Amino acid sequence: MNFAASRIREQIAGILRSWKMNPKLIDTTAEVMVDTDLAGIDSHGISMLILYEERYLEGTLKLEGEPRVVRENAVTALIDAGGGLGHPAGVLAMRMAIEKAEANGVGVVSVTNSNHFGAAGNYAKMAAERGLIGLVTSNAKTSCVVPTRSRKAMFGTNPIAIAVPARRNPPFLLDMATSTVAANKVRVYEFHRKPIPDGWVVDENGQSVNDSSVAMDYIFRREMGGLTPIGGKPEMSSHKGYGLAMVAQILGGTLGGGAFWALREHRGITGKQPDNLGHFCLVIDPKAFRPDGSFEDDMDDIIDLMHGAPAIDPALPVLVAGDPEYQARERRLKEGIPVPAALIEKIRGICQRGGASFLLDSAHAVGSGG
Repeated sequence: MNFAASRIREQIAGILRSWKMNPKLIDTTAEVMVDTDLAGIDSHGISMLILYEERYLEGTLKLEGEPRVVRENAVTALIDAGGGLGHPAGVLAMRMAIEKAEANGVGVVSVTNSNHFGAAGNYAKMAAERGLIGLVTSNAKTSCVVPTRSRKAMFGTNPIAIAVPARRNPPFLLDMATSTVAANKVRVYEFHRKPIPDGWVVDENGQSVNDSSVAMDYIFRREMGGLTPIGGKPEMSSHKGYGLAMVAQILGGTLGGGAFWALREHRGITGKQPDNLGHFCLVIDPKAFRPDGSFEDDMDDIIDLMHGAPAIDPALPVLVAGDPEYQARERRLKEGIPVPAALIEKIRGICQRGGASFLLDSAHAVGSGG
């Protein structure tokens, strides 16, 4: 069923309230999550409530506090997220980085002691909407990505996003996991009971796993095997994805004092530990390098050139990073956000356990008349 963005937002906010999240942070968190679903990134929107509930119930997700600045100068800052969800800290970090870049040409803000913060592109595009270049990275908790030549997963999906403004065109917006695919995208395939493509997930012998349920087992429960880095196989240059995962860990996590979960495991640190994830926001003002507007004009020319490149199939024109998300947003604002039946039932269970009202019933689906 499809639901209006306002309905999804209300459902997310209701669940967060039932978990006693700091009221100051609920709207920001729900807005970022809905924005992700509107962009067609189903792996990082309302479906993430399943993981968030697990962390909340085990006590490693702290929802009562709020982010605070612990170190700052004219161009840099460090934010402590208080052990809570990363969305409010990510928004605060990007806002601070934007302000510093507008004042000084560049702004760099790191976040530590955080949790999952959704899609990195949500924060990068905040800069582009102000005419600035935004670069965002983050590390991740679950060791589910297998380094090139390894049998054992060592990294999270460690995203990197960059948003660049243009004048006539929507911003260039690249938002990618450094794994071949995000772990939660495999979960979405499992919801729909669809097989996954070759090269997304490998077993302990480096062989592709296609059954989405078995793949989820390798990602989240088995010691060996897991997601592949970008490239998939060594012969397809998976070392490049592996290297990018390291970059995201170093900038997103290690720079600000965030954890590297594989290292914790190596050191024998066990038990329920706070995630202590890190996020990294870099903002650059093009006006620090060029006359006002000239950079954006060149970006328009580049984007137009890419769009005009001869297509192999005329029915499938060449796209630029961000195009699918902008198209999805336009479509979903009209038609609603699709939520698969399996996810609806999981959300129903979350509401029952937390005491929140369940709002995703058929009477309120788009087109139902409700």
